[in-house]
Amino acid sequence: MELSMSAYTVLGLIARHGPMTPYELKARVEQSVAYFWPIPHAQLYRDPPRLAEMGLLTEEAEAGGRRRRVFHLTDAGREALRAWLSAAEVPQAETRDPAQLRLAFADLGDATDLVRLARAQESRHRELLDLYRTRHAALDPADAATRSRSRVLALGILQEQAQVAFWAALAANPDALDVIPDEQR
Repeated sequence: MELSMSAYTVLGLIARHGPMTPYELKARVEQSVAYFWPIPHAQLYRDPPRLAEMGLLTEEAEAGGRRRRVFHLTDAGREALRAWLSAAEVPQAETRDPAQLRLAFADLGDATDLVRLARAQESRHRELLDLYRTRHAALDPADAATRSRSRVLALGILQEQAQVAFWAALAANPDALDVIPDEQR
């Protein structure tokens, strides 16, 4: 069965953290994968009922109060998650970076606009680099998911270091044909 990446995210988060409401899923996504795999909030409200219809989750509605819908992972859901994690093939990465798109057409604009873009991107990526480093330093070795989080954060740190180096080099010399920093060669 073919599921969307957001559906696998829902299964994974419930497998890791236990039963959740769509609102709790939204919070968990924001704390974990949203920096590299953003999921629209509306999708996190659509996926759980659909996964329940497929037998991958079960739904429990509160009898009183706010009547929240809490979703639990089923054995079939756990198996679907395992099958996805064990699959040898992974789809091609999707990069939808507005700054890269603007960079592709920068020659049609003003050079000062390119420098402004480069400085803004350098600043933004420094913020993300600091955030990833802070989160990496705060990992709890007693938490079973620490290795997975450490790996994802390590990759994020390396990617942000490259972004900072590139945008800083471009801001410093927007006319250079080659802006790959020496330490990145």
